[in-house]
Amino acid sequence: MNFFKRFSLSRDMGIDLGTANTLIYISGKGIVLEEPSVVAIDRDKTPIAVGEEARKMLGRTPGNIIALRPLRDGVIADFYSAEIMLSEFIRRAHEGNPLGNPRMVIGIPSGITGVERRAVIEAATRAGAKEVGLIDEPVAAALGAGLPVTEATGNMIIDIGGGTTEVAVLSLQGRVLSESVRVAGDELTEAIVQYMRKVHNLIIGERTAEDIKIKLGSAYPIHNEEPVQEVRGLHLMSGLPRTITIKGGEVRESMAEPLSTIVDAVKRTLERTPPELAADIIDRGIMLAGGGALMKGLDMLISHETGIVTHVAEDPLRCVVKGTGEVLKNPKILERILNESARMA
Repeated sequence: MNFFKRFSLSRDMGIDLGTANTLIYISGKGIVLEEPSVVAIDRDKTPIAVGEEARKMLGRTPGNIIALRPLRDGVIADFYSAEIMLSEFIRRAHEGNPLGNPRMVIGIPSGITGVERRAVIEAATRAGAKEVGLIDEPVAAALGAGLPVTEATGNMIIDIGGGTTEVAVLSLQGRVLSESVRVAGDELTEAIVQYMRKVHNLIIGERTAEDIKIKLGSAYPIHNEEPVQEVRGLHLMSGLPRTITIKGGEVRESMAEPLSTIVDAVKRTLERTPPELAADIIDRGIMLAGGGALMKGLDMLISHETGIVTHVAEDPLRCVVKGTGEVLKNPKILERILNESARMA
């Protein structure tokens, strides 16, 4: 009997279905998969590659193959590709072993519409889920970051992913208020692409801009001496390859507008926070989660703009998927989320 109980529990899955990356947690095993949310298909819509292998094809495919990201701004933009990707990731997570239809808890942006929520449920169901529960990403991120969200105290979390930034004030396992803006890692990358085009007349791809963001990007001046990097691209006027050198200060300047949008969302949320919860947040500080939290100096920028100490979660990239794992461990919360999502579907 105990064997069958363990076998059943092992099928429960928590998924962070992100714009940039998808992570999967399995009960009793922990995080078993972490792959880029990218799919490569041919013109006949036959899957060629999924995950890291497909990501390497971005911007490098021949005419008969398309490498794409099924999610944009935190929601499903290409339903067919999203279903292919989820099915393949679920198969990999179970190491190719068919374990029946699992229950799934999926983290989603808090600001998406009912139609977008139903699209996630349908994609997961078609990918093999028996039951699907949706949890708002800020709540999952707070659970994964170890914030005491079950207590009657105010907790503020900022979850910056690839497509959306979620700002939320939480207390007693729920959102008191939140704001979701579709400005996050992708917009920071695109801002670098546009800057290179306008200022240096250099055309670069998404992967090059992402590399610049990771190596040189910062949200706040943190070094006396700015780092530099050589960048290769196509010169806009001549159409020929060219190499230029850029400084970290330029990258920070290029990202100023999207970063300002994120900071404004934080300020608006703080302005609407009830006084008692605001006092708790001042005492406890603000928590940063998501891949965007890895941006150097972002915690310093938010602290400077709000006057509140800002912390970066211990493992920001995995906070949401760890939070779904916490839900799977708690039968009461899991049942409530599954029931709410069933009514929505």
